[in-house]
Amino acid sequence: MATNVRPEVSKKNLYYIERERYYELKHFCRQYPIWKKAYNALDGLSRRPADLELFNRPGQTSDPTFRCVEARERYSKWMGMVEKCAHEADSELYKYLMSYVTKGDCYSVLKMRDNIPCSKDVFYDTARKFFWLLNKVRD
Repeated sequence: MATNVRPEVSKKNLYYIERERYYELKHFCRQYPIWKKAYNALDGLSRRPADLELFNRPGQTSDPTFRCVEARERYSKWMGMVEKCAHEADSELYKYLMSYVTKGDCYSVLKMRDNIPCSKDVFYDTARKFFWLLNKVRD
């Protein structure tokens, strides 16, 4: 089985975060493809009013244009947060980190498919840094 970032490391580790928080952030990132698809689908030209029902929250305005804009802003914010943290963690490994955190591609897959330019230890340390950065940014 492929190696992944351990959910918990020593509290002495520079990039320590709690196990439950790590899993929360991991699953947050795995929603990235869903956000991207929804963001692209919400172009403001709803095909039917029912298309926006998914984004309707209690106490929210009934204006479909406003709801569409609000949802697009939320998805854009979340995608930008993940992308920014991946870039800050290591700009050279950005595309590999994005593949790892959003799709779950492990190091061995990235090595064979994309010929990732670093060792497994370096990559997983960088991934740990990514989650640490995301933890600081996401409330």
